[in-house]
Amino acid sequence: MNAPADSKTQLLQRLQRLLRWRLWVQEKLQLTEWQVTLLYAALAGFLGAGASLIFSALAEGVHEMLTGSSAGVVESMRQLPWWGCMLVPTLGGAAAGLVLLYGQRLTRTQSSTDYMEAIAIGNGRVPVRASLVKSTAALFSIGSGGSIGREGPMVQLAAVVASLLGRWRQFTGPQLRLLVACGAAAGIASAYNAPIAGSFFVAEIILGSIAMESLGPLAVSAVVATLTIRVLTSAQVMYRVPAFQLDSPWEMGPYVVLGLVTGTLAPMFLKSLKQSEDFFISLRLPLVLRLSLGGLAVGIMAINVPQVCGNGYSVVVQILNGPVVWKVLLGVFACKWLATMASFGSGAPGGVFTPSLFMGASVGYLFGALVHSVWPAGAVDPGAFALVGMGAFLAAASRAPVMAIIMLFEMTLSYDIILPLMMCSVIAYYTAKGIQGATSLYSESLKRKAAEEPAPALPAGRVRDLMKPNPPLLPPGARFAEIAQQFLTVRVNNLYVCDAEGRFLGAVSLHDIKPYLGDVDLAELVITRDILREDFPRISPEQSLSDALGLFLGHPIERLPVVDPETGGLLGSLSKTDLLLALVEKRRTPAG
Repeated sequence: MNAPADSKTQLLQRLQRLLRWRLWVQEKLQLTEWQVTLLYAALAGFLGAGASLIFSALAEGVHEMLTGSSAGVVESMRQLPWWGCMLVPTLGGAAAGLVLLYGQRLTRTQSSTDYMEAIAIGNGRVPVRASLVKSTAALFSIGSGGSIGREGPMVQLAAVVASLLGRWRQFTGPQLRLLVACGAAAGIASAYNAPIAGSFFVAEIILGSIAMESLGPLAVSAVVATLTIRVLTSAQVMYRVPAFQLDSPWEMGPYVVLGLVTGTLAPMFLKSLKQSEDFFISLRLPLVLRLSLGGLAVGIMAINVPQVCGNGYSVVVQILNGPVVWKVLLGVFACKWLATMASFGSGAPGGVFTPSLFMGASVGYLFGALVHSVWPAGAVDPGAFALVGMGAFLAAASRAPVMAIIMLFEMTLSYDIILPLMMCSVIAYYTAKGIQGATSLYSESLKRKAAEEPAPALPAGRVRDLMKPNPPLLPPGARFAEIAQQFLTVRVNNLYVCDAEGRFLGAVSLHDIKPYLGDVDLAELVITRDILREDFPRISPEQSLSDALGLFLGHPIERLPVVDPETGGLLGSLSKTDLLLALVEKRRTPAG
C-alpha cells in the first residue's frame, strides 16, 4: 500500500541530493556565463588545432603525390626536371579549379561567407560545404607549390568548427560571432605557434577592439590551440634566429629608414595583387584555365628559381640565419613578388600572410646589406634588418602593428630585437596608412561583402534586439519535485513563473530552495507560489541597453526577464553576456 509513497519519497530525496550538489558547485566554483564562455572558447581552440593539423597533413600528402617527394616545397621543385617544374603547379591549379567548379554546384544555395565576414559583418554562421570546397581546392594550390600560404584555409576550417559548435549549443548572435572569432584565433595560433599574436590578429584586424570581453576568450582559445599543437607535434619556435643586439643607439637611424621603405613597398605589394586579380578576370577564361595559367606562371619561374614555390618559409629561415648573396636574393625577391601575383591573381585559394613575411625579410636583408656596405657599424648583421623588416612589412600590409610586433617576437623569441622592431613597425604602419589609407590585406573583401549584403542585426540600442525567446518556465502551482527537475535540467539560477495566460509573476531562485533540501516532509508541501520572488527585476522590450546595463549592475543576476509593460506577458530573457558583447560590438571601428 505504501510502495508508491515510498517511491515518491525516494525520488524526492534523490532530487534533493542532486540539488545540494549543484548548489555546492554553484557556491564554490561560481560558474558564470563568462566562465562557461571561456570553456567553450577552450574547446573551440582544441578543435581548431585539430582541424589545422588535419589540413597540414593532407596538404603534405597532396604535395608528395604530385612531386613524388616528401621534402619541402622548394627542395622538391629543385629536384624536378624543367618540365616537371612547369607541370606540377599547372596541374595543381587545374585540380583546384575543378574542385571549385564542381563545388559551385554543391554550394549553389549556400553563401560563400568566410570567417572574417561571419565575424565582422555576418551572423556568425560559417557555411560548411563552401568552406570545405574552398579548403579542398587550397590543398591542390598549396600542395603543388603555389606561391600562397596555408594559413587562410587553416583559419577558415578552425572557424567552421567553432561555428558548428556554437550553432549546436544554440548560441545567440553575439556569442556565436565571438566563438567563431575564437576559432579564427586558434587557427592563426596553430599556423604560427603564436597564441598572443593569434588573439591580437582577430581582436585588432577583425573585431577592431581589444576589450577584455572579447580578448579574454580569444586568448584562451589561442593558448589551448597552441598547447594542442605542441603536444601532438614537435612544433616550438617557428623561426630560430641567432642572437641580435644593438651595439649603439645610432643604429636606430637605419631602422627608421627601413620603416619608411617597408611602409612604402607594402601598399605597392597590395596594389599589385589587386591589379593582378583584375588582369586575370579581364582574360575571361574559364575558372580551371585561369587557375592553370596562374600555376603555369609560377612553374616557369620555378625552373630557375624554385624558391618562388610555397609560402617562402624555408627561404626566410635561410635569410634570417644568413649570410645570403644580395644579388641572388634580389632576383628571388622579384620573382617571388611576381609568383605571388600570379597565384593570388588567378584565384588560387590560400593566404598571403606568410608570403608577406617573405617580402619583409627580403626587403629588410637587402636594406641591411646596403647599409653595411656604406656604414658597417650601422648594420653589423643584415639578418637583424631582415627580422625587423618582416614585422614592419606585416604591420604595413595588415594595418595591425601591435599584432605584427607580438607575432614576430613570438615566432622568434628574440627579445633583443624588440626595440627596433617596435620603432620600425609603427613607422611602417603610419607610412602605409598615409599612402593608401585604411586599405589592408583584409579590408577590401570585407568592404565588398558589406556593400553586397545588409549589415547583421546588431543592436540598435533596444532590449528587443538582444532578447532571447522561450526561457524555461514554471507554473505557480508546481511542486518541489518539478522545480528541482527544472533546475537540474537547465543551467539557470532563476526560473521564471508565469500563469496560464503567460503573465509574468516573478521568479524562483536556486538559492531560495536551499532551506528545503534537507527535509523531505517539508519539501513535499512546497509549491512555486510559496517561494516566489514577486519583486524580481524585469525590463520591457523597448527600453534601452543602458537601462538593462543599469539593472544588471544593481542586481547580481545573469539574465533579465523581458516583460510586455501593457499585458504583463513574458516575452523572453536578456543575457548579461549578450549585452556586454553587444556593447563591445557597438564600439568597433571599421575593418582595416
